Amino acid sequence: MSSDPWGRVDETGTVYVRTADGEQVVGSWQAGSPDEALAYFKRKYEGLVVEIGLLERRVRTTDLSAKDAQTAIDHLREQVDAHHAVGDLDALRARLDKLVEAVEARREERKAQKVKQSDEARHAKEALVAEAEELAQSEQWRAAGERLRALVDTWKGLPRLDRKSDDELWHRFSHARSAFSKRRKAHFAALDAQREDARKTKEKLVAEAESLSGSTDWGPTAARYRELMAEWKAAGRAQREHEDDLWNRFRGAQDVFFAARSSVFAERDAEQSENLKLKEELAEEAEKLLPVTDLKAARAAFRSINERWEAIGHVPRDARPKVEGRMHAVERAIQESEEAEWRRTNPEARARAAGLTGQLQAAVDKLKGQIEAARAQGNTAKAEKLERELEGRQALLDQALKGLQEFGG
Repeated sequence: MSSDPWGRVDETGTVYVRTADGEQVVGSWQAGSPDEALAYFKRKYEGLVVEIGLLERRVRTTDLSAKDAQTAIDHLREQVDAHHAVGDLDALRARLDKLVEAVEARREERKAQKVKQSDEARHAKEALVAEAEELAQSEQWRAAGERLRALVDTWKGLPRLDRKSDDELWHRFSHARSAFSKRRKAHFAALDAQREDARKTKEKLVAEAESLSGSTDWGPTAARYRELMAEWKAAGRAQREHEDDLWNRFRGAQDVFFAARSSVFAERDAEQSENLKLKEELAEEAEKLLPVTDLKAARAAFRSINERWEAIGHVPRDARPKVEGRMHAVERAIQESEEAEWRRTNPEARARAAGLTGQLQAAVDKLKGQIEAARAQGNTAKAEKLERELEGRQALLDQALKGLQEFGG
């Protein structure tokens, strides 16, 4: 008979293992000595120890699923419970029990993690849906379109939810994208229509601009070109492939007209500048006639100057008031001399002025006498009334006397 702390072999070759529940039969050994039997079944035990150790490491260090881990634990437990090994089988059972606890903890941890990931995925998808629905109303067509495409890629990278929730969120997400695409398509269709209308309008404007490019009716044509430019700006942009060509034609037609006008105006400006010099010389010649000493000679000289003045063409518009004003001043001075001479040499006018003055002087003298009489009688009201009348007659008399002096008398 042979024995070991964990097992023994009896005289019949039966092998036993010691457990907390007492000895258990391991098997029968007839092929050799009892020591060989114990050594064989101890190796069986060591094999179980190695397998349990490997499973513990896998559970601890890999992502072995709880289901596969439990299957492996059950398989090892069956071997331990079969008692086909000699060793501390109770210790192996305790290790397997702890392994079950570890797997269950891992299962709960993964379950909680899965719930957390699901919640995070739900919140992420809800955020994507909210952003997509906001973008669906945007008119930043390019930026919003690119962002929606990026949201789709983000969505694809998120885990699926339960089918109902995932389908509902995807439906809203997809609907937002479709709504944006529909609005963008309508916008660009309307834009294309507007640009086609703009192209047709600008074709007409170009045709008219080109027809006017040879005009020499400078003022009205320049005004029309300004109107055409305003209409051009109001028409909006045509398609890109047409806009530049139409503009080059439109601008080219204007350039032809305005270049011709500038050439003509440059010649005219040079001519008018020369005319100004000539008229300034005539104005200076006219000014030398003042003050008038010989009216007849001054009148004849001014007439000669004015005839030469009228023969000269236009001067620059901004210089015209000054040079014409100089001539008008000389002309007014000669006219005033003529009027003064007429008054001095007109006997009828002098006689009328003298007669009027005499009548007014008599009336003033009479009123003064009436005022003295009224005051002497104590009639103050009548005196004041007569004084007011006297003031009016005196003013007329002063004016008549001044006129009489102009006649030299």
